[in-house]
This record gives sequence, C-alpha cells and structure tokens, in this order.
Amino acid sequence: MSTYSSDRPIAIFHEHPDWFRPLFNELDARGIPYERLNAAEHTYDPAQIELPYSLFFNRMSPSAYLRNNEQGIFYTLGLLAQLEARGIPVVNGYKAFQYETSKALQITLLERLGLPYPKARVINHPSQAVKAAEGLRYPVVVKANIGGSGAGIVRYDSAEELAQAVKAGEVKLGIDNTALVQEYVVARGGHINRVETLGGKYLYAIKVYTNGESFNLCPADICQTTNGKELTRNACALDAPKNGLKVEAFTPEQEVIDAIERIVQEAGIDVGGIEYMVDERDGQIYYYDVNALSNFVADAVNVIGFNPHERLVDYLEKKAQLKLQEA
Repeated sequence: MSTYSSDRPIAIFHEHPDWFRPLFNELDARGIPYERLNAAEHTYDPAQIELPYSLFFNRMSPSAYLRNNEQGIFYTLGLLAQLEARGIPVVNGYKAFQYETSKALQITLLERLGLPYPKARVINHPSQAVKAAEGLRYPVVVKANIGGSGAGIVRYDSAEELAQAVKAGEVKLGIDNTALVQEYVVARGGHINRVETLGGKYLYAIKVYTNGESFNLCPADICQTTNGKELTRNACALDAPKNGLKVEAFTPEQEVIDAIERIVQEAGIDVGGIEYMVDERDGQIYYYDVNALSNFVADAVNVIGFNPHERLVDYLEKKAQLKLQEA
C-alpha cells in the first residue's frame, strides 16, 4: 500500500516507447500519480518558478539519435540545469547526464579514481584515429562519445585496417564528432559483468554472455538464462533484437562493489549500471561503461530473485516525500 500523499505527480521524462513499461506498471499498482513527458518534443520556460512536479525522473537516453530524437539529448542538459536551479528534486540530474552522454568524461572519471579501464585516446576527427591508436594493443575499437545500446562502436583488428577505413571515410565519430580509440578487451569466460546501483549503492549484478559479435548488451534485451530458460522480455522494445544473449546473477567481490559505488557517487548517478570485465589475456579487471540510463534485466524475478522496479519506486517515493516535508 502506497504512503504517497502528494497531489503533484512524479514526472517521468523519456522518449523510448517501451523500455519503462515495468516502471509505469509499478507506479499504477501503487496509485502514485505520475506524468509522462516526451523528451523528443518538449519545451520549458526559464522564467517559470513553480513547477507542478514533486519529483523529476530523467530517463532520457543517449541512444535517442537511433530513433531520430537526437535533439532531446543536448536539450536535456539545459532542462536539467533549469530544474535544479529552481529546486525541483531530480533523479539522474545534470551531472549524471553529463557522464551518460560522454565516454570521454567517463574514462576521465575512472582515471581520477585510480580504477583500471581499457587504454584509450580521445579524438575529434577521423584523421587522428591511426595516430591515436599508436601504442595501443590491437584489436582496437572506435567508440562514439555518445552511444547507447552498443551503437557507434566498430572494431579494427590492425593498424592497416583502421587506416583503410579512415581513407575510405568509414570512420564515424557520432553526433558530437568525438570518439574514443580504445583497446578491445577479450572477456574472460565469454561474459561481461554488469552491476546495477540505486541511490549510490549496490543493487544486484549479472553476467551477460556474448559471442563478441555484438556490442548491444542491453539487459532488457536478454532472452534466456544460462540454463536455457526463456525470459519474458517485458522491459524491452517490441522490436528488441533476438540476439542470443544469456544471463545469470552473481555477487561480485566486495572490492568491486566498493569501486562501483565510488563511480556512481562521484558521477551523481542515482540509478545506473556499471559494466566491467576481466581480460582473458592478463587477468586484469577493466571498468569500461558508465550508464545513467539503466534498464533492469528482463524477467528480473527469475534472474535475480526480486523485482528491482519495486525498489526503484520505493526510492522515488522517498525522494518525493522528503522534498515535500522540506517544503
């Protein structure tokens, strides 16, 4: 039974049509008022002082450009700054979204925290890709600064292959013309590790098994467990790829959990997932992706033993109520 008492709704700001249905279902079940805001078609008035929301939950995706909604990405930064300036409580606010939309900022954060990541250089023009790769271990990937769902990542197995791609005009840097040239890591055990966090704290972890052919490891798109059990992919898009990914729950070492909590807390991420892997070649842990837009794994109860959306809504209720009490 919900204890939520405000007549002001929680705003859910998003542009993807399907990813957040489990969240909406949980809010509906509790009778919590909320308003869905279309991040692809939105406007705000910087002079407006009073806003009709008890809480603003930013669910804008950096992969919006894949759905022809790239205008929402850069717009959202200004909107979040406006909301925070007016004292509206925001979940995954301006700071978090800056990290979400910049892989360059992500590796700068990892470097500052002293955490290992695959060696990388940042470029702003394809002509610099070969030079940037000097001293890196091949294969390398060119990874768009603003990606999402594995988009904008291309692997090159040699300097010659990369040089040929540059010459042919095939190296694309993404919508902000910035990219990483980064060492490609061969994942030990054939899986990457994804840790979800809530309120800056560890929530759960999964291993995602992949054949290495796809960079789209969205947990909502995973179709079965490692024992072959089919999952109900109720959190993902209706046209989500049948990508053959498999998943299982696990608990990381405490050292890893501590490191990941440091990452999300430093990045201001209220709800997010961090990905890391162990390199098959040297046994080193590498952190490589910081996600502020984090989709929980499909059919979570069958994978991790509980419904993370229940805990997410608990968190949203608490954040909204605390602000109401302050007011």
